[in-house]
Amino acid sequence: MPFFKPDEFLTSVTKVDVDELVQRGIRYLFLDLDNTLLPRDTGVIPDDVHAWLDRAHGAGLALHLVSNNWHSSVFDEARELGLPIIHKSMKPFPAAYMVARHRMGARRRESIAIGDQLMTDVIGAHLSGMKAILVLPQAKKDLKHTLLLRNLEKIFLGDLKPTR
Repeated sequence: MPFFKPDEFLTSVTKVDVDELVQRGIRYLFLDLDNTLLPRDTGVIPDDVHAWLDRAHGAGLALHLVSNNWHSSVFDEARELGLPIIHKSMKPFPAAYMVARHRMGARRRESIAIGDQLMTDVIGAHLSGMKAILVLPQAKKDLKHTLLLRNLEKIFLGDLKPTR
């Protein structure tokens, strides 16, 4: 897929088929937090996301959070999930993905990033040599700076719609 397009586009992280990833040789998932695993405005991780994370763990996938969030609450959420985190990651710059992969001992071809923003999560993953899955954001209302990126996202995505 082109650089400014996700390798897959889904309605939710819970629509990512864990078994399919394992069959494709994926062993490591690098996950965005806000609006990917939990709505940005609630701080509450939905039950279906918890269940999906349990399935991913059960399938043998190693998970790592990579978040642009700089608030201390990300550490509480990471602790609740039992996952390592890099915060203030400055995506789309690829450094945080590269550090997270190094921490996990992950190779690019065995890794995939999942996030809700084309301009940060997907492009950052592609810059670091990984594939990326774009999911629709969980919150309906964005912060002003995120809204600007979402408008750019619409230009690059064109008429691309989630497949499931």
